[in-house]
Amino acid sequence: MCRAVSPRPGTPGHFLFLGTGSHRALVGELTARRNQAFTGATSLPYPVLDLAYVRQVLQRLAQEDGAPLPSEPVAWEAFQTLGHRPEEFLRALGQLRFSSRSGSGLEPDQLLPVIAATLRGTAADLELQKVEQLGGLAMAIFERVAREEGPAKGLFSAEAASAYAAAIGREVRVEEIQPVVNELLSDNLLMRLGHGLYGVADPLVQEIWRERRG
Repeated sequence: MCRAVSPRPGTPGHFLFLGTGSHRALVGELTARRNQAFTGATSLPYPVLDLAYVRQVLQRLAQEDGAPLPSEPVAWEAFQTLGHRPEEFLRALGQLRFSSRSGSGLEPDQLLPVIAATLRGTAADLELQKVEQLGGLAMAIFERVAREEGPAKGLFSAEAASAYAAAIGREVRVEEIQPVVNELLSDNLLMRLGHGLYGVADPLVQEIWRERRG
């Protein structure tokens, strides 16, 4: 529910409201849907962490116990592989340090890219499994969105219903589509980018999905 902040006409000054959220699909809903409080408001993605963050992490770890660490270029490449996600990057470095102590025989610069690639795939698998658990129609809808270079549209059209039917091998009624799209939105798998426009909530998941589709 919205309330007027300053209902008196002619009140000097103005009011700016800045909100943040980590659930991209829900944040998108607040600004894209006409029945939401912030419809039409500007929604901007946060800038991703850059090389300065990687450098700071390596410096901090070097001061802790002197365990072998990767070079800055290799660490930066691993961070990019992991989609600029600090939690995954720290997990990769933790596995690297454990492997170094256990005597893997590999140098940090050799081992970290392998760890990062493995974690990257695992993180995407968890999200793609959510799509699979929602059923064949959800997978067909997700595929339609994920293959687009920009925002996908026409998800509820008769043409889209025919495409979904061909993909899952049964008739798909147009009224079946909305509830499934709503589930994909609530699970943060898809996000609404505008009226009738949709995208994959996590760019890393979309990237890996495309790689595997070849």
